[in-house]
Amino acid sequence: MKAGLRSAGRALALASAFFLADCAELERQGQLFGPAPPPPTTTPAKPAPPKTENRGSVQHKELLNQFGGEYQAPAAERYLDAILAKLAQSSDTPGQTAYKVTILNTPVVNAFALPSGNLYVTRGLLALAGDASEAAAVMAHEIAHVTLRHSALRAEKEREAAVISQAATVIQSRQKGEEERSKQRLSVASFSRQQELDADETGVKVIARAGYDPYGASRFLTALGRSSELRAALYGKRKDSMGFDIMSTHPSTPERVARAVGVARQISAPGIGQRDRAGYLAAINGVAFGDDPMEGYVRDRKFTHPRLKFTFTAPEGFLLENSSEAVFGVRQADNEALRLDTVRNPQLESLEAYVNSGWVDGLLSSSVRRLDINGLPAVTAVARAGEWNFRLAVIQSGDYLYRLIYAAKALTDQAEKEFMESIMTFRRLTPEEAKEAHGLKISVISSAPGDTTESLATHMTTPNRPLEYFRLLNGLDESEQVVAGERYKIVTE
Repeated sequence: MKAGLRSAGRALALASAFFLADCAELERQGQLFGPAPPPPTTTPAKPAPPKTENRGSVQHKELLNQFGGEYQAPAAERYLDAILAKLAQSSDTPGQTAYKVTILNTPVVNAFALPSGNLYVTRGLLALAGDASEAAAVMAHEIAHVTLRHSALRAEKEREAAVISQAATVIQSRQKGEEERSKQRLSVASFSRQQELDADETGVKVIARAGYDPYGASRFLTALGRSSELRAALYGKRKDSMGFDIMSTHPSTPERVARAVGVARQISAPGIGQRDRAGYLAAINGVAFGDDPMEGYVRDRKFTHPRLKFTFTAPEGFLLENSSEAVFGVRQADNEALRLDTVRNPQLESLEAYVNSGWVDGLLSSSVRRLDINGLPAVTAVARAGEWNFRLAVIQSGDYLYRLIYAAKALTDQAEKEFMESIMTFRRLTPEEAKEAHGLKISVISSAPGDTTESLATHMTTPNRPLEYFRLLNGLDESEQVVAGERYKIVTE
């Protein structure tokens, strides 16, 4: 978690920025739901030995470090490698590269390919994909980035942009130099946007040549869009705040869906090509879902971190998210937010001294109070910044300080009461509680006669909206019902 909020107002800003992150794109980004450990970086929970010589590369190690390490799922890995073998032979450079898959231990939906042949998919992507053709579409898209030399071409474009902007700064006026830099940034962004569309088109053609349903790409992109919309409903993210403009490095999901469908229609009508839903579901049955439990997990309003051995419960109505830098929460109805992070104890004279050390602006020094929270020393205080009011708590446990920030437009008596009650739930886990931590997983079940989407959704163990998540994971819209005898994904403990 990152240390040092220089303004109390940034607490809510960071929470808002987090929930406005665009989950509807396969982007090169950090974890959205990943671990929340203090420094130093932890060792991946499920390490695995290198599979090929080039897996010791710097890029490979960086990807593992950024995305939670390698996740062990032999059945899923074998299944994906078999798909990759078909895609490699059907690509525009057949036989030139032997691709091997690595599953990354994160619920972030993402995929990457390196020129070396290393291809990476996250377990979050495996959960969202509905069949073999959808998984194939994502991997073919990433292979297309390699075969089309997008990484090299983009690097060349960026170097060209840097040279032009530097020259403009020297030769022309500063204002003119800024204009040239803006033009070059625009061209780089536009170029990257086109790369994504080109990779989509190439990927659709490759999966069709490999025998898979070419409409798998549009179905998966649709699932990405629905995933983003569900997050918007939960956390208040607005479509007009998602950054879908000319400077965006990726096109919007609706545009990509339309173009993917258009390419598929040029190849065949729907219903032609392999989907192998049954085989795919069998391969991912039992794959972990959501947060790695040892790196912190959410159950309803409660956040638990078995490795750091603490837990706390948010006020009624809050929705929590765990990220790599903090735990965030929002309560839309009351326009409130919270943030929990941790920093190393700076060894100041006292907690009071820490709170007054410049950690936040707008602190009301007269509001600082020392208290005991379930045997842990702590202080609370109030801060104000603009139209926002903040209830702060700093709790000391071992070598770390845990910092809770609650933000509200109006710090009413009721809000104060709820915030303080939440602060007082912070406590250390017992060794027995820490050992009992267990995560969620994908389970595959068959629908019996009389089952409905609603009845199957009751078996879902998700922090929020089980029915919506059931439909999302199984590609069902609101008008569709389950079919007796069909297999479906649910989330269980």
